[in-house]
Amino acid sequence: MSAPPSLKAPATAAAASPRAAAAARVTVLRSACARPTRRLQFSASAAVAGASTEMTDDNLGWAERSLEELGSLPDNDTFCLMALSPLDGRYDRFIKDLMPFFSEFGLIRYRVLIEVKWLLKLSQIPEITEVPPFSEEAQLFLNGIVQNFGIDDAKEVKKIEKITNHDVKAVEYFLKQRCSSNPEIAKVSEFFHFACTSEDINNLSHALALKEGVNGVMFPGMIDICKAMCSLATQNSAYPVLSRTHGQPASPTTVGKEMANFAARLSDIGKSFSEVKILGKFAGAVGNYNAHVVAYPEVDWPKVAEEFIRSLGLQFNPYVTQIEPHDYISKLFNLFIQFNNVLTDFDRDMWSYISLGYFKQIPKAGEVGSSTMPHKINPIDFENSDGNLHLANGILSAISMKLPISRLQRDLTDSTVLRNLGVGLGHSLLAYRATIRGVSKVQVNESRLAEDLEKTWEVLAEPIQTVMRRYGIPEPYEKLKELTRGQAVTKDSMQQFIDGLDISEEVRSKLAKLTPHSYTGLAEDLAKDIEKLVDLESGFKIK
Repeated sequence: MSAPPSLKAPATAAAASPRAAAAARVTVLRSACARPTRRLQFSASAAVAGASTEMTDDNLGWAERSLEELGSLPDNDTFCLMALSPLDGRYDRFIKDLMPFFSEFGLIRYRVLIEVKWLLKLSQIPEITEVPPFSEEAQLFLNGIVQNFGIDDAKEVKKIEKITNHDVKAVEYFLKQRCSSNPEIAKVSEFFHFACTSEDINNLSHALALKEGVNGVMFPGMIDICKAMCSLATQNSAYPVLSRTHGQPASPTTVGKEMANFAARLSDIGKSFSEVKILGKFAGAVGNYNAHVVAYPEVDWPKVAEEFIRSLGLQFNPYVTQIEPHDYISKLFNLFIQFNNVLTDFDRDMWSYISLGYFKQIPKAGEVGSSTMPHKINPIDFENSDGNLHLANGILSAISMKLPISRLQRDLTDSTVLRNLGVGLGHSLLAYRATIRGVSKVQVNESRLAEDLEKTWEVLAEPIQTVMRRYGIPEPYEKLKELTRGQAVTKDSMQQFIDGLDISEEVRSKLAKLTPHSYTGLAEDLAKDIEKLVDLESGFKIK
């Protein structure tokens, strides 16, 4: 497809200059972006297991098709070697499910969708007689542009943009050219982008990308993590483990209870996502419907805008400038930051437990832990997750703090920031899948748990002094402090102390039966009950 007559590019010289040759090499490199043909996976655990969870939402079939298109292109390895971001290079296989939503292709496609839907909406407004209702054939033609939009179409838009130097205007020209073969639509093609500012199109595009990408890709990965932690909790509910506060031995707990703590925290954050409203604006250049009212003063434009935005599955923001102020993105990303903080806490605890020998790592055939120490099995997945969560939160925090600030009715500083929505989410998704892999490779080391517990009989000072308080024995805390603080405490020395207490034989017998292994309170029951508390049905969704 050629560019519009008024946008013809200047002829190029027959002999390519060094700069042109370099540009040609870049073009070849960029085209070499193969992706292995596959079905979209919305499950982090499925990705680990090698299973495939296909998309069930027909409305998102386009995303799956776009990945299949990428899979048909050659030489992905070359592209990955030269990719500036490791998300698009080394790690692309872990996060490619986000590409249809937050890539340049995804943004262009969403813009095409908004422009087409707006023209269809105009045809339904009786007062706008210049755009009469479309025939069924014309509607199918317009909807087909969106439904069948692919990478080659996006490339056509980019060709036009090279001439216009304006990305949204390029979409408008693309649609006019695409519809020139349909006389019914061609007659009203000037109503593409009618009364719109670019941000009317852009804000709805980013909103749809966030809603569909987060619901379809991010939340399933987060739910998988919560489920994995619930499984760790219930399966290991009875294994006693020495607690550590300030890094020092403390009252025992169970492995399962410590996993349950994280499951509860993360699932609780998940419930808050449902409170986020994905907002949109469609009020023109400065938010007042200025041009709309001049052209068609009889139309209730705020009502039309609200109907249009809600038809897209978004919420309407009536008070805006040229831009939707992005406050909801800040709220959404702050929740991701909170989730990521808790997951960082989990990753570091798992790293510590592995370091202490409380978890064994299952070796994988062929893997190398160290280039010089053959014995090493390192907790690389938890470390990878930790690092990526740090990167993700840095980016998400920067976006969250920047987007709500815009000079007067609008400056352009939000535009380049909005193009990085997928970067912060990409590092988050990479971390989620790394954590899942890490969890799948560990198992409890019962002998190490028992070994440390057997060395720390001093932890029984707490229950003994508490029982002494009940029965009126003076200075119970001070007596146990003298016995245990900085002292080597054994089973025998603790038993000797109990034998010297002025208490009944029944109470003495109960205290004598206490061991560091059995002194876990209600930890086992709390771990077993975690699935009753964790609610993954009402959380992790944006309506």
